[in-house]
Amino acid sequence: RGRTDPPGPVVVASVGGGDLVASALSLLGVITAAPVVDVPEARKPDDTGRQQPPRYAGKIGALVLDLTRLSTIAELEQVRGLLRPAVRALAGSGRVILVGRAPESLDSLEARAVQQGLDGLNRTLAKEVRAGATSNLVWVAPETTPEGLVSTLSFLLDGRSAYVDGQSWRVSSIAPAGVDVTSLTPYQGRIVVVTGAARGIGAAIARTLARDGATVVCVDVPAAGDALGAVANEIRGTALQLDITGVDAGAAIAAHVSGRYGSDKGIHAIIHNAGITRDRLLANLDEVQWGAVLEVNLAAQLRMNAQLLDGRDGGLADGGRIVGISSTSGIAGNKGQANYATSKAAVVGLVRAMAGDLAGRGITVNAVGPGFIETDMTAAIPFVQREVFKRSNSLQQGGKPVDVAETIAYLASPASAAVTGQVVRVCGQALVGQ
Repeated sequence: RGRTDPPGPVVVASVGGGDLVASALSLLGVITAAPVVDVPEARKPDDTGRQQPPRYAGKIGALVLDLTRLSTIAELEQVRGLLRPAVRALAGSGRVILVGRAPESLDSLEARAVQQGLDGLNRTLAKEVRAGATSNLVWVAPETTPEGLVSTLSFLLDGRSAYVDGQSWRVSSIAPAGVDVTSLTPYQGRIVVVTGAARGIGAAIARTLARDGATVVCVDVPAAGDALGAVANEIRGTALQLDITGVDAGAAIAAHVSGRYGSDKGIHAIIHNAGITRDRLLANLDEVQWGAVLEVNLAAQLRMNAQLLDGRDGGLADGGRIVGISSTSGIAGNKGQANYATSKAAVVGLVRAMAGDLAGRGITVNAVGPGFIETDMTAAIPFVQREVFKRSNSLQQGGKPVDVAETIAYLASPASAAVTGQVVRVCGQALVGQ
C-alpha cells in the first residue's frame, strides 16, 4: 500500500499502434520493458512434447496495454497473445492495466462491441490473477491527453490501488491546467474539508490528504470533539465541531474556512465521508430509522453542496472537487440495509447528475464505493461472519481505511481533472454485484 513501485519491470504494449499510454508513462518517468507475445511460432515443446508459450525471463511487476485503437474482433487475438505470458509471469501484488476507448465514442458497431468486451475480460482477469495482483480497466475519451491520464496510471500502478480490483471507469478529454501532474504533494497550498473525520475511514482520509500537502479541515459531531481535535492536531489541520444535518452546515464550513484562512481562500475539495447505519429488515424499519439514514447520508450532502457552491467566501472554488462515499450495499443491495442501500445508491445518482452540471466550472464530482473495510466497527462482527465478509472478494482479504483514503486522494487530486462522474469501488472485486 502507499506509493510503492510495482514489484518488477513495467511491460507496455499496444494493439493498433496507440501511443497514449507510453507517453503518459514517459511523463511519470517509468522505465518500461518490451512484451513477450504468445504466437504459435514462438512456442516450444516441453519434456512431454506439449507446446508451451514463450516466457518472460523473470517476474514482471505490471502489464499496461494501450488498447485505445482496438477496433476488431480479430485484434482481440493480439490481446490474448500479450496477456497469456504476462499473467503467468505476474509478481505478487502486480498489476494488469487495460486502457481502452470509451465505447460510446466510437462509430463502428464492431469497435463498440469489442471495447465493451474488455470489461468482461478485465473482470475475469481480476478473478484469475493471484497473490494480491489486480486488474483494472480505464476507458478514455477520444481527445484524452497523456497529461490527463497520468494521475490515473500512477494510482493504478502503485500500492495506493491495492484494494481496487476488477473495476472500470472513464477518463475524459479534460486536461489539468497549470498543475504538476507528477507531484507527490499535489494538495500543497490547498484546503480540503473532510466530514466524519474523527475516526476510522474519515481519520485515514484526513491523514492521507495531509501527507499529500493539504491543509485539512476536520469536521465531526461535538460528541467526537476530543478524537476530532487529536486528528486535527496530528496533521496540523483545524477541527470544526458540527452537526452536518443542520440547515446551515455548509455555511458554517465556509465561515470557518474564510475566518481561519482568509476571505480570499476557497475550498479545493469537500469529502462527504460522514454517514450512519440503522440496520433493520424492511419489515421492521420505522420512519425514524429510515429518515435518520437518508438525512445524514444524502440530504445533508445536498444542502452543504448548495451552500458551498453559491459563490460565498470560503466556499468551493472553481476547479474544485466533490467526493462522496457510496457503498457496495448501494450498488448491489444488502439484506437488512434498505435505508442505507437507498442512500448510497442515491449518492451514485448525485455524482452522475452533478458532474455534468458543474463541468463548466471545472469542478469534478466522483465517489468511492467501499466494500468490507476493517474498522473498529467491523471488528465487533462475530469472527466467523467477519471472516466470510473479508474473503468474499477476489483478493480474499478485507480492505483498510487507508485503501479508501488513497482512492479519494486520487479522485480529489488537482491532477485528476479528467476524472468526473465516476464511482470507483474499493472492494477487492467483491463477489456481490460484480
